[in-house]
This record gives sequence, structure tokens and C-alpha cells, in this order.
Amino acid sequence: MKVSPQEALEKVRTEQAQLIDVRTPAEYRALHAVGAQLHELSTLNPAYINEKILAGRPERPVLLLCKSGNRASIAAQQFQALGCPNVFVVDGGTDLWDEQGLPVERGTAVMSLERQVRITAGTLVFLGTLLGVFVNRYFFIIPGVVGAGLVFAGVTDTCAMGLLLARMPWNR
Repeated sequence: MKVSPQEALEKVRTEQAQLIDVRTPAEYRALHAVGAQLHELSTLNPAYINEKILAGRPERPVLLLCKSGNRASIAAQQFQALGCPNVFVVDGGTDLWDEQGLPVERGTAVMSLERQVRITAGTLVFLGTLLGVFVNRYFFIIPGVVGAGLVFAGVTDTCAMGLLLARMPWNR
């Protein structure tokens, strides 16, 4: 179920709902809703959710927040699979939360993961093409693999390059 940022803030204030941010640590450091706890999507699994987030209180409302709502929706499915009745996705994510003037903490801005993926993919395609033309035609495999990866990412809404870049030291 989706709730607006305003409704989410009201649930935090009146129902002691947990506000959970599922973005990467770098995104969280740059900007996050006041009171949001960081629990990166890649760390979520049934044991982690039960021990670290629910801690024996599955009835407590959980509000999931990411940049725009996609990752929070994925996380919500994991909570719902555990039978958690009060799981909500904050519609519009941190972007809309900030746009509506709700309380946020700002830190050091970092380049978004999406932008890092575009730069990396573009660089690999460019270099693969140059190497294919001037060194050896087998280097054309690089742009082909990157293109196939981008198609796969678009179809499945998961990006292997993004997951890899999220694990880089500058994104931790």
C-alpha cells in the first residue's frame, strides 16, 4: 500500500511507525528524511528483517522509502512475504519528501548511482568500439555485452552494473 509523504510523516508522529530508507549508504548520507533508518535493500532478507527491523513487533507500522519508490516497492514485497500487515511504501520517495518541504538532513552530495551506471556503460561502449576499430575486432564484444545488459536491466528492473557500482568504496 502506498502513502503520501505527508501521511507517512503523520504515521511516524502518531503511530510510532518506523521510517526505513532502503537506498545505498552514499545516497542516504547525501539526503534523507529526518528519523529515517538506513537498511539498504541489498541487505534485506527474512532473518535481517525479523531481527533488525521488526524486532519482535510485526504489528508496528513500517514505512519504506527510497529515491522515488521502486526499491521501496521491492522491499515491501519482502515484508509482505513475512506476513507483516502494516507495510507502506512512501509514494514519490525521498525526492517527493524533500520537494514537499518535509524535514530532511543534508550531507555531502554524491553522484547518483544511476548517473554512475550511465557513465560506466557509455565509457565501456566507447572504449570497446575504439578498441574494436583500431586494435582487434573481438573488442566489439564489450559494447555488445553492455547493450545486452542494459536491455536486461530495462526488462527486469534490476541492474547488475548498478549493484556492482553500489559496492564500490565511494558508494559505501
